[in-house]
Amino acid sequence: MTETQQLIQLLTRFRDERDWQQFHNAKDLAVALNIESAELLELFLWKSPEEADRSKVAEELADVIAYALLLADKYGLDISEIVKDKVKQNGEKYPVNKAKGSARKYDEL
Repeated sequence: MTETQQLIQLLTRFRDERDWQQFHNAKDLAVALNIESAELLELFLWKSPEEADRSKVAEELADVIAYALLLADKYGLDISEIVKDKVKQNGEKYPVNKAKGSARKYDEL
């Protein structure tokens, strides 16, 4: 069992012990993921990146990752596989010779 699978198992056990699966449909997991992402973003509001509280960043980032893992599990997606696929797609959209050192979007390169 991979570490990612172990994390998903830990999360689903925690969820199931509390009978929360009934609330974890794909839409609500996506909404929760977005809300937690906003809470993470709020930690940087009106501050330089260095001023953000590292422990609070860790806490909110853990929430974001947890909901992302639960959403992937809901759809039977393999995290490792989908991330590798996305990096490959981005490599095609952002070839090094055009994108290196640039923050422009792929259609502006």
